[in-house]
Amino acid sequence: MTLAGPFSFVLAQDPPIDAELIKKAQAIHERVIILDSHVDIAVANFTGERNYTERLDNQFNLPKMFDGGVSAVFLVVYVGQTTEARDPDAFKRSGYERAYGAAIEKFEAIHRLTKELAPDKIELALTSDDVRRIKAKGKKAALIGVENGYPIGEEIGRVKEFFDRGGRYLSLSHNGHSQLSDSNTGERDGWKWNGLSPLGKQVIAEMNKVGLMIDVSHPSKASMMQTLELSKAPIIASHSAVRALCDVSRNMDDEQLLALKKSGGVMQVVAYSGFIKMPKPDSSERMAALATLRREFNLPEPPPRGQRGNMRLALAQLTAERREEFENKLAVIDKEYPGDPPASVKDLIDHIDYAVKLIGLDHVGITSDFDGGGGITGWNDASETFNVTLELVRRGYTEEQIGKLWGGNLLRVMDEVQRIASELRKTE
Repeated sequence: MTLAGPFSFVLAQDPPIDAELIKKAQAIHERVIILDSHVDIAVANFTGERNYTERLDNQFNLPKMFDGGVSAVFLVVYVGQTTEARDPDAFKRSGYERAYGAAIEKFEAIHRLTKELAPDKIELALTSDDVRRIKAKGKKAALIGVENGYPIGEEIGRVKEFFDRGGRYLSLSHNGHSQLSDSNTGERDGWKWNGLSPLGKQVIAEMNKVGLMIDVSHPSKASMMQTLELSKAPIIASHSAVRALCDVSRNMDDEQLLALKKSGGVMQVVAYSGFIKMPKPDSSERMAALATLRREFNLPEPPPRGQRGNMRLALAQLTAERREEFENKLAVIDKEYPGDPPASVKDLIDHIDYAVKLIGLDHVGITSDFDGGGGITGWNDASETFNVTLELVRRGYTEEQIGKLWGGNLLRVMDEVQRIASELRKTE
């Protein structure tokens, strides 16, 4: 059911929702800063012919951002991690330069959105005050996160360059070990550094000095714990979930969560189905029917849990008629061979509840990871963001608490990291 209001949203009907509760949640959602800390971008969506000012078929764009009442978003400069087996020069200058070029292309795309394509709708924010100022003007705020330190290469000066280009957090690795840090994927593939590399330790010191938040969502647990020993500032996990509820290497166990709290940091709980719910195995009949359907539409096999896949992209390449045909046939399979229900907003809030009880509300936040694998029932694109606020209100969270979860906590950490950086520069 879609309701009219200052933004649009779709409400689940199980159980029915009291109208007064909806009205209360609407008011809260409109007043607080709704900040999504991790949204992936494609440079192809920042051109004059196709850009985020249009209602594209991806999960996040400006029309959907306005529909969902999203105030601010970290658009992510993501560069995938390659290996020497795939690219022999992966950890040589030429390999680093290739990654650096890909990162700069995304930085420039984000600046193009805010300066050329839609300056009347969205502005670049560099501080928490910028976010509040931009929201007060009725516009949207874009911040920049950097996912994977690989493009830094061996040039520590690029840490400051990325900050000067607008980056406000950086992860030392992604899926696969970088020259700076082990990745969480080492639980499956084995370790390279047993945590941080010597260069990675230097990069942490430089990030502290320039005011760049350290993101530990992708690095290994050992890397995170070593980071906490070295960092003079709080750290963040820009898009992770609770390992006690969903046992995958990308999630944080209780020891990590408590250590994060001790640093004064925050974990942004991610709406990524594979990270918030352990699915029950499909029946053999359902698996066979789905495999036949994928072959009929020339779609890829599902990716391993915790890894990015290209299923959404493959579906987007189909014509509207073919997509409708696919959906209709999938509905028949779902009816004949029901599978485990997909993760929903309620599963997301279960992770938030768990983290809040363990480490306190001041250290928990929310993110989607849209267009990077995120998306769950009830929050599958930015236009449905209100559903998260509604479920928080239903569970008894107050406006002040919701404001902290939806952006206040992360902005507090960003302020603290920048304050500490200023002090460190003065003492040098």
